[in-house]
Amino acid sequence: MKKNAISSLAHVDAKKTSMLVFESLYSAMQKGWNKEDLKEIIIRLNRVDPSMKVDVYRTDAVSEIFGVIEKDKQAIGKNEDIRKAMRGEEVLNISNSNFIKYYYPVVAKQDCLKCHINAKAGEVLGIIDISYPVDNLKISLDEMINFFIIFITIFSFVIFIAIFIEFNQYIIKPIKNFSNVIQSITKSHDMKKRVEVEDNIEEIDSIKDVFNTMLDSIEHQFYYDGLTGLENRRRLTEKLEEKKNSFLMIINIDSFQEINDLYGNEAGDTILKDFAGFLKENMFGGNALYRLHSDEFSYLCDKGMDIEEFKIFASMLSEKISHKNFKIDGNNEVSLSATFGISYGYETLLENADIALKIAKKNKKDFLVYDETMHMVKEYEKNFEWTKRLKKAIEEDKIVPLFQPIVDCKTQEIIKYEALIRMVDANGSYIAPIHFLELAKKNKLYHQLTKIMIEKTFQKFQNLPYSVSINISVEDILNKDVNKFIMDKLKESSIGEKIVFEIIESEGIENFDQVLEFINSVKKYGVRISIDDFGTGYSNFDYLMKLKVDYIKIDGSMIKSVDTDNNSQMITKTIVNFAKNMEIKTIAEFVHSKNVFMKVQELEVDLSQGYYFGEPTDNIT
Repeated sequence: MKKNAISSLAHVDAKKTSMLVFESLYSAMQKGWNKEDLKEIIIRLNRVDPSMKVDVYRTDAVSEIFGVIEKDKQAIGKNEDIRKAMRGEEVLNISNSNFIKYYYPVVAKQDCLKCHINAKAGEVLGIIDISYPVDNLKISLDEMINFFIIFITIFSFVIFIAIFIEFNQYIIKPIKNFSNVIQSITKSHDMKKRVEVEDNIEEIDSIKDVFNTMLDSIEHQFYYDGLTGLENRRRLTEKLEEKKNSFLMIINIDSFQEINDLYGNEAGDTILKDFAGFLKENMFGGNALYRLHSDEFSYLCDKGMDIEEFKIFASMLSEKISHKNFKIDGNNEVSLSATFGISYGYETLLENADIALKIAKKNKKDFLVYDETMHMVKEYEKNFEWTKRLKKAIEEDKIVPLFQPIVDCKTQEIIKYEALIRMVDANGSYIAPIHFLELAKKNKLYHQLTKIMIEKTFQKFQNLPYSVSINISVEDILNKDVNKFIMDKLKESSIGEKIVFEIIESEGIENFDQVLEFINSVKKYGVRISIDDFGTGYSNFDYLMKLKVDYIKIDGSMIKSVDTDNNSQMITKTIVNFAKNMEIKTIAEFVHSKNVFMKVQELEVDLSQGYYFGEPTDNIT
């Protein structure tokens, strides 16, 4: 009887404790946490009672989104009870009636699916592992059972009522009140609330203090920047929800990454702390200063002033920053400059200030104030949508090359093709790169597109009798991963003699020695080199004297009107004469009509490309 009673009561007690632990975790979970937050909370819970040990384990569904914790993986592999709990079973073990070990499965509810998007309602998301001695529980049971045995036959009804009243008044009711307060805090999503329960139970007061201390720590982590001690972006966002008439200034340190690269991250952190202190000293109110991320800060001001006065303040602050030297260590100092984006009013202050900042950066202004002519918000929305489409196209193999013919100007026979990148939409139509190529660079997808184009073009021309040009950028050449990919493909395919790498954006090449090394390496496989859009700058001629190129493609902006524009004719003729002296072939692009082609022939260009000879196609025989 005792064994069954201990098991039953232990199960109830362990489950309630597990649910209390989960509510503690859930309040932090709703605000967003990371692995370190989880670890800190578990440590705090384990301090409540040295004899009690609490741990948690993630299931695969949670690890898939929020990352694998190695100890979880090891524990699950070794412990059959944890694996049972992962399948939804509550597992209770009482070793020799002395120690309670309980595994509680946390089951996904509908609210959980907002974050756990890969899970379903009813699916187990994690396990709470609780263990503690059973001594106190057993003593209480012994006394209770003995009391019942002696007096149940005489005073059963009276004693039952009395015990129920006492138990409800001093144990159940305080615990229920405590639980209700915790649920209220959880539902309100307000990290500023604290548990306040009026009772005379020392244990409940102790748990309340621990829980409130934990909330203090979580609130600080949620609302404050660990490096500078300033309030963070989350706190600023909540402040802006009050929609007071305010000025918001975003302050971005110019070229801060260069300081990190030159002096190291430790020195960078020192500068950021000093910069934060400098800003505090020069603001109307230091408490209104926030660190958004990395090298970006913001200042929220609701003081009574007009926009012209705030502009004067911004100008003075910019000048003070430029004259201030920030110490790296005892011997070294650096000077900084910063760019500001400013907005004012009641709504969308953060978004508007960010737009103003980006435009100020682009136009090299010290600061700009947002106005309605800055329509970059729509551009951001468009970019976000295109980024999603581009990533999906890569995943679904919808990035393809089309091939445009290049003909000999004398014979008008096709001798080679150029591979041109396209995205295939849901309707099977081809989308031109103007919609996504620049965006790919910003989202670090550009090199992936280059590798796709090289892979598919090599396969296409493996058994075709034509040469093919593939566009690569200087960034591709300097990227170690892309560089190695190209070399490996040349070794595997043995079609180097058919390949022409067309270097785009060649004006003002930096890292010249690395580019020349790449050219020498690929030429060992028979690859030829072309320079794209030749004639748009003044340094191209200098590069041709050093780079061992085989073709130059005359910029299409000159060719498309070469039949009527004397200046275009003169420049084209100069390029052709120069190329002939260097024994380099010339290619005219944008040849769109017979008249243009006849003029290109007259100017003795070697090869022509354009819609006059054919549109890009995937059908080559």
